[in-house]
Amino acid sequence: MKFIKKFVRDTKAATAIEYGLIAALIAVAGITAMGAVGNSVESTFQKVDNGLKTT
Repeated sequence: MKFIKKFVRDTKAATAIEYGLIAALIAVAGITAMGAVGNSVESTFQKVDNGLKTT
């Protein structure tokens, strides 16, 4: 019983979980942003490729 009471009062685990959630949200935001930038870069290179083919 003492173990359960000690576990419930322990706030370090809650802080670690919060940091984990924040890191996960930052990772999702980064992946989304990189995907958008990747599509933009691909479009730019496609325009350059088409321009070089026509000359």
